[in-house]
Amino acid sequence: MRRIFLFLLTFTVTAHAQWQALDTHTTESLRGLSAYNESWVWAGGTHGTYLFTQDGGKSWTVAQVPGAEALDFRGVVTFGFDAFLLAAGPGEQSRIYHTTHLGEHWDLQFTNHEPKGFLDCMAFFSDQVHGLVVGDPVEGKFQVLRTDNAGASWRYSNPRKMPAALPDEGAFAASNSCLTTQGKKNAWFVTGGGASRVFRSTDGGKSWKASAAPIDHKVPSAGIFSVAFRDARHGVIAGGDYAQPDAEGANLATTRDGGKNWRLAAIPRQKFLSAIAYVSAQAIESNADSLVAAGSSVNSLYNNDLRSVEFAAAPGFNAVASRFGVVYAAGSGGRISRAVLGPCGVACEGRGKQP
Repeated sequence: MRRIFLFLLTFTVTAHAQWQALDTHTTESLRGLSAYNESWVWAGGTHGTYLFTQDGGKSWTVAQVPGAEALDFRGVVTFGFDAFLLAAGPGEQSRIYHTTHLGEHWDLQFTNHEPKGFLDCMAFFSDQVHGLVVGDPVEGKFQVLRTDNAGASWRYSNPRKMPAALPDEGAFAASNSCLTTQGKKNAWFVTGGGASRVFRSTDGGKSWKASAAPIDHKVPSAGIFSVAFRDARHGVIAGGDYAQPDAEGANLATTRDGGKNWRLAAIPRQKFLSAIAYVSAQAIESNADSLVAAGSSVNSLYNNDLRSVEFAAAPGFNAVASRFGVVYAAGSGGRISRAVLGPCGVACEGRGKQP
């Protein structure tokens, strides 16, 4: 959506976790965040800034993409040395950059030349070759960009295979989590404003269907902000009203049928939530997957398939990423923090493959 979000987000860890603030050597606002494994992490932010760590946040490389100093990188996807940056903004401020050499050289892969276009979120499938970008409606249809060659070229999906957008409906470029993928073909993106809906695809983003969701909306600042799926059937959506972050509402819902139907989570009404990420049960030595969530007034870790919730206080985060039980959160003022979840502590680390 064509807005500049100025809200603060927070994040939760379990009682077993150690929350560590990392020194990133930047004060830019960070909204893009991607973890390749527990140690290799990239982030993107304002003024064309990107940063990465290869040692779990002990040290960071911070730089600007040449010629992108006026852009806001709200989307990041990394495969280690390889990384994609999505600049979100109106018209030609929406762009896609790519590097294969830790930022030593950047290729501008796509520039949006549609004046009414606004790209919101980016995600890749498990093969790391096929990827999607979702953008706000143009001529009544959400725009979806697809690549089948690791970003060497991008093309729009056929708008005839996209349901019509409802009045004032759009997507939120808040944490690069309004779009997610699973496996080689499944994808979902979420909307807000005039409607709270979940769009789903089972053919790699070529065609889409939409389902209504019970998340509060009806004003431009409210709706679904984030979506996550742990497999092809089980998923979670989160949102609310960023203009009223302390207001409790129907802000969290789940599906068991791949996104066709949604029901409110069986926990108390939630305050505004902007970003969510699954933490696998195996990674934290638990009996069930957990979900970390970022929100302006609360930070949450949902346990037991969202039947229980824990809270802690750590304000100022916009996005979360989780790999192998290690969670990162990024936010305003260049802040990035890190936590190792679960009883195994630092013993959980070192299990991710290296690039």
